[in-house]
Amino acid sequence: MELQKDNTKVKRPFRLVKFFTFTCLIVMFAGTIVIAAVNVHWVKNLLQHKNEDYAHLLIENLNHQVFLQFIIPVVLKYGKIRLREENQYKRMDRVVKNTVHSFNVEMVNIYDMKDIISYSLDKKKIGIKNTGGTGFKKAMQGKATSTLVQQGNALELFFGFPEETRLVTFAPIRAERPLSSISGPVLGVVEIVQNLSKNYKDIFKLQILVISTCFFVMGILLLVLIFVVRQGELILKKRAEEKLRLEEKLRRAEHLSAIGEMTAGISHEIRNPLGIIKSSAELLQKKMKKLDASSAIPAIIVEESMRLDNIIKDFLNFAKPRNPDFKACRVEQIIEKNISYLETEIEENHFEIEKRFSDNLPDIMADHGMLYQAFLNIILNSFQAMPGGGRIIISIFSDDKSIILIFEDNGKGIKDNDLKKIWNPFFTTKEMGTGLGLGIVKNIIESHMGEIKVSNRSSGGVQVEIILPVKEA
Repeated sequence: MELQKDNTKVKRPFRLVKFFTFTCLIVMFAGTIVIAAVNVHWVKNLLQHKNEDYAHLLIENLNHQVFLQFIIPVVLKYGKIRLREENQYKRMDRVVKNTVHSFNVEMVNIYDMKDIISYSLDKKKIGIKNTGGTGFKKAMQGKATSTLVQQGNALELFFGFPEETRLVTFAPIRAERPLSSISGPVLGVVEIVQNLSKNYKDIFKLQILVISTCFFVMGILLLVLIFVVRQGELILKKRAEEKLRLEEKLRRAEHLSAIGEMTAGISHEIRNPLGIIKSSAELLQKKMKKLDASSAIPAIIVEESMRLDNIIKDFLNFAKPRNPDFKACRVEQIIEKNISYLETEIEENHFEIEKRFSDNLPDIMADHGMLYQAFLNIILNSFQAMPGGGRIIISIFSDDKSIILIFEDNGKGIKDNDLKKIWNPFFTTKEMGTGLGLGIVKNIIESHMGEIKVSNRSSGGVQVEIILPVKEA
């Protein structure tokens, strides 16, 4: 519960960081899209203006060619312009096509003064009346105009990239004056249609490329951002968990310290009368042998007094562990001493001890007596887990920095729920246990700057792993 609260505290400020970071990323992306759209709009306008200028120059050239190569020769030869006549039409058609050849012109229409198409690259349009509209009227007033005509579905028109885009330009056809610009009277109107669809599609492809690049770059930035944010969250989470572990360890230490002081005081007070009870029972036992040799009551009192004294010793060892007296020693020799001490019990209960010791094990700086007590408790726990006999494997090996001991038995193992509680003081599953044995072992190993782990074996039984640092003597 406390871990969840602490994680919530960690996430709150980090949510703000993520919010601002992702918001900035979205704003940057939106800004890039807007800039791309503005650039495309600017390119479109520039393209339209350039094509308008291009159309005006082309019309001026066409006006010049028509006046010099068609109007003047026809008027001099025939006295009047009649495009309905085949020879005049062919002459006009040749002049127009030669002028606009190789230029990006889709259609050319020439209107007479009455808004009738007198000439067109599309013969079907010749003779059509009143199609010039506003462009024709302004051209008759001497003004050139250009209009962008777009065709496509609603989606294409909405995004500004229709299927077809044409620039329609109307300009007057004027008579030329010698050695001057075209500035004579209006003789008619010319309409030029330029197909800009390809140019607009190229612009659309460019915009798609820009947007795709933005998506790609922003996607990479997003992935990097997500990675950085997650790493930050993991670091903060680990720090929060470490903080909680340290706080829990501190609380546990304070709690155990209080228990230790209380236990030490009570044990001291109990030990004195217990000693008197034990000595009195031993004296009573001697006297009862003379009076009634069959009486077992004094022996029971002595035995229980000794058991109670051992329990008090466990309390004192757990509550107030002594500091190790570091001296050079060899762990394999300590194990051999444990096995020698338990030799009678091993034979009587049919236990088998298998030793797997590596060669050239290093010496370590440790308290021989404390490690002897810790290893003895572990072996005795294995004995108690195998009341009908069994096998214990003791492995010892080392690396450059530590020496590792592994104790394995083939007993029933420890229940998963109980495995989480084995380090709790006074927790035991044994009828006669105090629940302090493993706690004492843990205190001894940690006082040597080591580690201890207890787990169930996959094949059955328990495995105890102890890691002790190797220190030079």
